[in-house]
Amino acid sequence: MTDSFTPPADPQAAIATYRNLNLVGGRHVPVSASLDVLNPATGAVLGQAAASTASETDAAVQAAKAAGPAWAAIPARERGKAVAAGGRALLAHFEIVAQVLARETGKAIRTECRGEVKTSADILEFYGGLGSELKGETIPFNPRMLTMTTREPLGVVAAILPWNVPLVLMMLKIAPALVAGNTVVVKASEEAPFATYLAAEILMQHLPDGVLNVINGTGADCGAALTSHADVAKITFTGSEAVGETVYKSGAERIVPVSLELGGKSPMIVCDDASLEKSVAGAISGMRFTRQGQSCTASSRIYVHESLYDAFLAALRAELDTLKIGDPLDEATDIGTIINAKQAAVVAGYVAQAEATPGATVIRCGAVPEGTELSPDLFALPTLLLDLPEDHPCVQNEIFGPVAVIQKWSDYEDVIKRANDSRYGLAATVWTENLSRALDATSRLNAGYVQVNQNLTIQPNVSYGGFGRSGLGKEASLEAMLAHFTRSKTIVIAMD
Repeated sequence: MTDSFTPPADPQAAIATYRNLNLVGGRHVPVSASLDVLNPATGAVLGQAAASTASETDAAVQAAKAAGPAWAAIPARERGKAVAAGGRALLAHFEIVAQVLARETGKAIRTECRGEVKTSADILEFYGGLGSELKGETIPFNPRMLTMTTREPLGVVAAILPWNVPLVLMMLKIAPALVAGNTVVVKASEEAPFATYLAAEILMQHLPDGVLNVINGTGADCGAALTSHADVAKITFTGSEAVGETVYKSGAERIVPVSLELGGKSPMIVCDDASLEKSVAGAISGMRFTRQGQSCTASSRIYVHESLYDAFLAALRAELDTLKIGDPLDEATDIGTIINAKQAAVVAGYVAQAEATPGATVIRCGAVPEGTELSPDLFALPTLLLDLPEDHPCVQNEIFGPVAVIQKWSDYEDVIKRANDSRYGLAATVWTENLSRALDATSRLNAGYVQVNQNLTIQPNVSYGGFGRSGLGKEASLEAMLAHFTRSKTIVIAMD
């Protein structure tokens, strides 16, 4: 463990540091092939990241496995102190990490990237303080027997990241895993790997070599080799529903625990007594428009009571028109770009389906930025879809773009039924001044993360995870660390 690493001050130099390599066993390890990573805002090649093969993936797992016994033997509070120190170091370097993150994800530096890095540091600090909670219990089984349980680490954890909020989701996986005594191999997102590498190397200065390793590559090569590896004892994955199925099957074949955070189609119910100002602001923040709608928890189904519908829609359109879409590095920009052309085509395809639906209305807000250096095809306008049937693909499927379906309702029982008419169950919000109705709705909505009169993102110490096709397990809490990154052992000692 050292504290000698100082990231380059220039973002492009920081990106070049991780050209064609993995972080394995505390070292920069070159790989045999590479992938181009593009800047979504310009379409230019940002850098070359590792395209790890099965053997290069194996090297990372073996490094984590070798480091495991010594790391697990360190007292849990000391492991926690090391993780927390890494969080403070990340916070000290948050600007350079945010600059790299903005370049590879296309997210706005001001509204998204700086906050993501700061939240990531907070997660490390939060879990760093939970080492003392890795405790078992005594059981009154027999007065002549000492019966107790203990908690042990699982071993090597495979943590697979998405591109939309890679740093926050990395820390939600690695922080509890490390404090619990596991070692970790992170598979970075191939679309946005560089901030992951940089943040991990900052943290690695406070950890023994091999405890944290980062690799990159395609899902077919690197990802499959990691999830099927015989020495991986736990898989934690955030990403698409389809890939989640594949990851789950891979874990099932070896009977290892898997936690999944997948898609969502989260409902937002605005009641007749809701504050118009607060609910409109909640719709903008809840749809994650400043993240281009690229969020599993995005409130993409907004049900507004008929008495507020017209005023709500007018106010929402007006507010969205004020948001500046543009260069993610411009301090004035509110909304950046879709991650890549493939995802932009998916978003455009859903909007086209809505436009082709009889009786539906499509409202586009804001303006595409001008500038010869920018790639206008990836700057998607905030879009509102009106008057769609409940079985329409835009209502039922996760679009993962800045597209929200606005629906009118008049009957409370009916809107609860409509809100629950989804294969997903990640998040939901209710907007009302009536406490009785709020409590009733929160108990009946089929979602794992339900809020009233607010639309917060993931918060450390607030258990987060969904139902149904939204995944398995929880994150962001003590519960998550104990349930997903430890195993319970029962010990019975005869006293006679």
